[in-house]
Parts: sequence; structure tokens; C-alpha cells
Amino acid sequence: MPGLSEDAADPDPMEQFLSWYRDAGSDAVGLVTATPEAVPSGRMVLLKGVDESGFVFYTNYASPKARDLATNPQAALLFFWPPERQVRVSGPVTMVRREESERYWRTRPRASQLSAWASRQSEVIESRAVLEMRVAELERRFGDAVPCPPFWGGYRLVPESVEFWHHREDRLHDRLRYDRTERGWALKRLSP
Repeated sequence: MPGLSEDAADPDPMEQFLSWYRDAGSDAVGLVTATPEAVPSGRMVLLKGVDESGFVFYTNYASPKARDLATNPQAALLFFWPPERQVRVSGPVTMVRREESERYWRTRPRASQLSAWASRQSEVIESRAVLEMRVAELERRFGDAVPCPPFWGGYRLVPESVEFWHHREDRLHDRLRYDRTERGWALKRLSP
């Protein structure tokens, strides 16, 4: 696979990202948030949308990541596509419009919808049986149409910095970073 040069890189980091993303075939991304005291926390999430306005993921609004974002609405994403590519993205995070969350909710499998209702994400639970009983109760309660919970929805990370890393065997890796400016995107090469 060829390296990454300024001449070959798209002038728009979102277009460059989409090109690599299509090649990768993976929606998994590391999401890093931090408390107001700057205590970081990372976890894997699924990227559920990407366009010129940013990167979208969904979660329970009572989850640790959502609590972090409520008080410190900045985050970073880390995509790693072995063996040669990595993308780092950072910027502010906002909640997506309720209509957007509900539209995505309707595309989710029923089991995923019921799980979102049943799980009090990241809280201690007595046993798996308790969770399975909640799901059974919800199946009876909702019938065929499971509504989108008021405590669940999406977030959009609006990129201010996007860095592309391309592996090279000699360890002189290619690193290109786009920074958002008042005039658009500024592209810079970084030392490996």
C-alpha cells in the first residue's frame, strides 16, 4: 500500500476519512471522554454516521460517557485499521436532534431496542437473570413496536483536528493533520 503524501491527500479531511473508512470495512472506534477534572475514560463504540457535519454515535444518556459529555463536551475518536492506518479526531460534541435519534432507532434490530431499554448502562447488576427478566417484561409491555427511550440517543463529534497516520516499515510513518481554521482546513505534516 502506498504512503500518504500531501499531494495525494484530499484537501477535505472528511473526504479523506471516507476514502479510508470505505476501505476499512469497520465501524468500531475508540471514544475518549474526560470528566471536568480531566480524568480520561476510553471505550469502543460503533460509528453510526459520518458526513461533513461530523461523526455520530449512540448511547444511553445516563452512561459514564454521556455524563462526561454533559460536563465536558469535548472528545476524541481513534480509528485503527491494521496493519497500516490510524485516524485520530478531536473536537466538541453535541447531542443530535431527537428526530435523528428516533430515525436511527427504527433501523435497529428489535433485540437491540429491548436491550437499550433493559440495560441501566454501567450500573452494577445482581445477575444476568435480572437483565433477562427485564427484557422479558419489556417484550410483553411493548409488543411489536418498541419506542425510542427518552434516555437514549445520539451524539455528534464535530472535528476540529483530524490526523491520518500511515505505517511505514522504516518507522518513518506518514502523519498528516488537518486543523480547522476560519478559512477552512489547514494541512500539516507531522514527524513520525
